[in-house]
Amino acid sequence: MRIHGVPEDRVRGQIRIFETGLRHTLLERPAKLNDGIIRLSEAERESLAQTFDQAAAAGRAGEFVPASGAATRMFKSLLAVYARPESTAFSTLAKEAEKGGDAKDFLTFFQNVNHFAFHVRLREALGRMGHNLDALVAAKEFRLILQCLLTSQGLGYANLPKALIPFHLYPPGLNPTGFYPAGPRTALEEHLAESQELVRDAQGFCRLHFTVSAEHEDMIMALLETVRGRWEKDGARFEIGLSQQRRASDTLAVDEGNRPCRNTDGSLVFRPGGHGALLENLHHTGGDLVFIKNIDNLVSVRHRPMVLSWRKALGGTLVRLQERVFAYLKRLRESDEPYLTEEIAHFAEQRLGLILPEPMREAASDARAAAAKKAFLLKSLDRPIRVCGMVKNQGEPGGGPFWVRSADGSQRLQIVEAAQVNTAVSQQRKILEASTHFNPVDLVCGLRNARGELFKLQDFVDPEAYFITSKGKDGTMVKALELPGLWNGSMANWNTSFVELPVEAFSPVKTVNDLLRPSHQEQ
Repeated sequence: MRIHGVPEDRVRGQIRIFETGLRHTLLERPAKLNDGIIRLSEAERESLAQTFDQAAAAGRAGEFVPASGAATRMFKSLLAVYARPESTAFSTLAKEAEKGGDAKDFLTFFQNVNHFAFHVRLREALGRMGHNLDALVAAKEFRLILQCLLTSQGLGYANLPKALIPFHLYPPGLNPTGFYPAGPRTALEEHLAESQELVRDAQGFCRLHFTVSAEHEDMIMALLETVRGRWEKDGARFEIGLSQQRRASDTLAVDEGNRPCRNTDGSLVFRPGGHGALLENLHHTGGDLVFIKNIDNLVSVRHRPMVLSWRKALGGTLVRLQERVFAYLKRLRESDEPYLTEEIAHFAEQRLGLILPEPMREAASDARAAAAKKAFLLKSLDRPIRVCGMVKNQGEPGGGPFWVRSADGSQRLQIVEAAQVNTAVSQQRKILEASTHFNPVDLVCGLRNARGELFKLQDFVDPEAYFITSKGKDGTMVKALELPGLWNGSMANWNTSFVELPVEAFSPVKTVNDLLRPSHQEQ
């Protein structure tokens, strides 16, 4: 525990959570269009983008990109095929592909290998090994291709972070200005390129922060040093921060009997606490208006204008919400205007995802009730704000937008994962299944108050919104505890606005074949 920097009382508290089980989130109803989700017109989007551009020019904007995940899952199907006996014939896989599964995914990859951005580097690596990619494809010698792509004998992509995998390939002459160099471009480089169009300020500064794993930090720093000069053109300058998930955020693993698991040397088994642990990293960026998006949610240059217009609209929505909130807080603190609390309560419900407790929803009947309502609104408005994009649900994994009942009787907009809901209760299961949208992790956060001071983000976490998962270790199953998710329990007590995004604005790369989608193909 000392090595990890985890106090004993915190570890004992984690054991109690395993013993008592999770406290399920109580869903009130799904958030839908005109009931928690806003749809912007084209004119509104353009106006909001202009509002955000002014804030970005003033140096207020930055990006926070969790980039510590390895690409192992991205290549899961290819790894499964490579793990088969060496005697496995291509014809066997082709036949199995008719039934779907890993074989089908592999066949799609193999038949389109020259359409992946990394085929350039794969071709070079095979050449150094004395092989020709085209000849291997023609001869259906798939094992050598997989070996070179996935393992340390070649490119070793299965063990690299997604940030270092080439996602897009740009042919020569695509951009006459030379601002976008030709050739394969990694996910990390795409974030650098996008930042210049999204968060660049009037002095040319582009502020980004990546969270990385300890084992990959040197490689990511090396890539940044290699490509930085390529992107710092036309007066652009990067302010790039890197941080790791703190070991003190690791959580204890237990067995099925809730007894602490131990390594062979007798030491306790700790596991990473999930992306909720990154709340502290986000706080330490010291940011103001901070976009959060996953490292793999990217599009190629040809599709970027549409995506950027929506991201800027999210940013502009946040700027305008802050202006209203800060003005309301000033009026609340300085005067007792008649009906002001009713006006603010209506604004909070329509724009901040907050419905007051039942006793406070009517006009205050006496001075005591008015004072209580005013105090509630002062406390409720003075907190971080997030504006989250929501996409129509088309079967993609991820949490969804819901109205959730809080302990004080109020209702708040939340992003809720299925694991947080007690689906054994039919009413809760029906509400979960009635959701129309899902969370693509495309949000912008306001981290500072009306005085320009950073909020203490830990003050707005739901400390009971943990996840319990089962993981394999040394041939047995252990239970692991994940901290309240970064955009789930960690932001449970933020003010929230949900804005509908077109499905085209969401283009994640969860599997290698996702790179074959039109949004990742430049030619």
